[in-house]
Amino acid sequence: MLTPTREVTTIEAVFSREDSLAEVVEGHIRSANHSIRAAVYRFNSRRLARALGEAHRKGIRVCLVVDNGRYDGSRATRELLAKAPYPFRLAQGRDGQSSKMHHKFIVLDEWAVLTGSYNWTYASEEKNYDNLLILREPSLIQAHRREFEELWAEGIEPHREGSSG
Repeated sequence: MLTPTREVTTIEAVFSREDSLAEVVEGHIRSANHSIRAAVYRFNSRRLARALGEAHRKGIRVCLVVDNGRYDGSRATRELLAKAPYPFRLAQGRDGQSSKMHHKFIVLDEWAVLTGSYNWTYASEEKNYDNLLILREPSLIQAHRREFEELWAEGIEPHREGSSG
């Protein structure tokens, strides 16, 4: 397993052919101290949902943005997020409902960004060839943080299945 580090190289590439990308993401989530901001197109990984929940329970600020169309179209995603103890919002692309919020990145505190083709799904973990780039360059971290904040501001809070109101 690739061990999360806050130094060494500025950019690191990880491929699913060689490593479990869910394990890499989970390890980095567990290394966060203050905040986790994730924007993911698809999300149905119970493992990563559990890691985000554990981080939230430790007092880490966790915020998640998911693509609105994929949320609406995936019962598994809706069920997983209905139980999430952290806030999440739904976003769409630049052309409204006919377009996608296709990002796949996570900003950890202010020390790293993980981004790449990897969706937070069972299929990406078990079937696909995917990649992650781990970025530790401050200007790239800030760019991703700003993009996340824009998505968060534009996003909508969904009605959670199983909740009242």
